[in-house]
Amino acid sequence: MHTAMTDLTQRLMSFVAILAVCGIAVSSVSLQHHYAIAKTAYCDIGESFNCDIVNRSEYSSILGIPVALIGMLGYAALVGLATVYRERRETPAMLFGATAAGLAFALYLTYIEGRVLGVWCILCLSSLALIATTTVLAAVIWWKRDSSSE
Repeated sequence: MHTAMTDLTQRLMSFVAILAVCGIAVSSVSLQHHYAIAKTAYCDIGESFNCDIVNRSEYSSILGIPVALIGMLGYAALVGLATVYRERRETPAMLFGATAAGLAFALYLTYIEGRVLGVWCILCLSSLALIATTTVLAAVIWWKRDSSSE
C-alpha cells in the first residue's frame, strides 16, 4: 500500500539515504581494515584512539561475520527503505525500527570500545554519529507520517 509523502518527508528520506550511503563508505573502510595486515597510520592517535585494535579484536566479528560487513548490509537496507520503498505506508515504522536496532548495536559496540577494549575507533564513532542522526530523522519521518494520517 502506498501513501502520499509531503515535501519535508521526501527531503528527510533523501537525507536518510545520503547518510546511509556515508555509512556504507565508513563501514567498507572499516571492513578493509578488519582484513588488513599493515598498521593503519591515520587512525592510530596515541593510546586512546586505535582502529586497528578495535577492528581486529575478538569483538569485531559475530559468528565469523565482521561487524563492519553487518554495518554495510544494515546501511544498504536503510538506503533501500529510504529510496525504493519510500512510498510504502509501512516504511516509516520499518525505517525507525531498523535505525533504532542499528543504534542499539552501535551503542553496544561503543561500550565494548570504551569499557572492555579501552580504546576508541574513529571509524566506529563516525558510524555511531551517522546511525544516531539517521535514527532521529527516522523518528521524525515516522512521527510526521502518523500526524499527517489523522
